[in-house]
Amino acid sequence: MSTPPDSQTVERPNSQPAPATPFERLGGRPVIEAIVHRFYDLMEADPAYAGLRAMHQPDLAPMRQSLAGFLTGWSGGPRDWFDANPGRCMMSMHKPFVITEDLAGQWADAITRAIADSVPDDPQIRDAMTGVLTQLARGMAR
Repeated sequence: MSTPPDSQTVERPNSQPAPATPFERLGGRPVIEAIVHRFYDLMEADPAYAGLRAMHQPDLAPMRQSLAGFLTGWSGGPRDWFDANPGRCMMSMHKPFVITEDLAGQWADAITRAIADSVPDDPQIRDAMTGVLTQLARGMAR
């Protein structure tokens, strides 16, 4: 009787290993947290994001934790954020806020910079993540 292979060694019929999740390709939780911290650091320090910063509470620590949790689960890592927020998504959580095209653009620009600064070695995953999150941000604009 053989033991089932773990997820790291699962082989596909053509003997190729299963592709890594975006979470794994990014480098896991440390890189997700680096992206999030860079994003909120930019928001706090760069006047180009003053409008975006103004719509947040003074203490960004809870937002840093929440976004890191969301991005972790969203990218294929542990889904703790989704378990703690059943039925919720970023779109529904931001519905009460008036998000203009300018604010959505600020968010998209800041996350693009944060990802570029934190994921320099894998342009494919960096560009894919940037593209999807930029679309998400712009989709919130009213």
